[in-house]
Amino acid sequence: MRILLIRHAEPDYTVDSLTPKGRVEAELLSRRMIHYDIADFYVSPLGRAKDTAACTLKRLNRTAEELPWLAEFRGRIRDPQTGEKRLPWDLPPRLWSALPGAYDAASWVDAPLFAGSDVREIWAETVAGTKELLARYGFRKDGPVWRAEKNTRDTIALFCHFGISMAILAVLTDCSPLVLWHRALTLPSSVSEVVTEERTRGEVSFRVTRLGDISHLESNGEKRSTAGLFPECFTGVDSTDPALNGTAGSELVF
Repeated sequence: MRILLIRHAEPDYTVDSLTPKGRVEAELLSRRMIHYDIADFYVSPLGRAKDTAACTLKRLNRTAEELPWLAEFRGRIRDPQTGEKRLPWDLPPRLWSALPGAYDAASWVDAPLFAGSDVREIWAETVAGTKELLARYGFRKDGPVWRAEKNTRDTIALFCHFGISMAILAVLTDCSPLVLWHRALTLPSSVSEVVTEERTRGEVSFRVTRLGDISHLESNGEKRSTAGLFPECFTGVDSTDPALNGTAGSELVF
């Protein structure tokens, strides 16, 4: 089985849609997607993901099932340094990496920072949603592997967001999402690919074969959007300023 996790194109958060550049990205993405034999499409209920998917669905004359839990990883905590509410995938490096169990797939959510927040609830929703979706295709989690009475070569595509896609990857690969959230970034309109590996009959592991691939942009001379990424070198500019849409690194730009 192959799972494609597709981040929405460059967003305009003021209207929960896409920027003009984002619409170009979505169109170029759709030209790429016609080369996949996709069994089923799924989409977040948020406008920026639905508008990204719309180009592909129109080109292929297909529809997508809307999954409410794909609407980004919404849990928030109170930043102990500033008192502001933050998403757990938008924390300073010295803060998140010092959390007890930060690198552990099972215990990361038990860190005191998350106590009294809804992070545990949204994480449980993500785990349940991922398992329910895979159960449709005959997969169920069994410790370090997934059992599948009959594996499939089907491809499914999920149009969603950075935070939730990294959380899904964490569920599939038994990783701490904190590591994926803060050590990886999938740029707007990028495609990440996860495939099953059945080394023992009836038991599969999921392996990442592509992460944040934007070759559909690069091959057409379209510049990448850096939405969600702080500047490479310190500038002193407040990267949480919504006016910096497309270059900011705050919770607003994923």
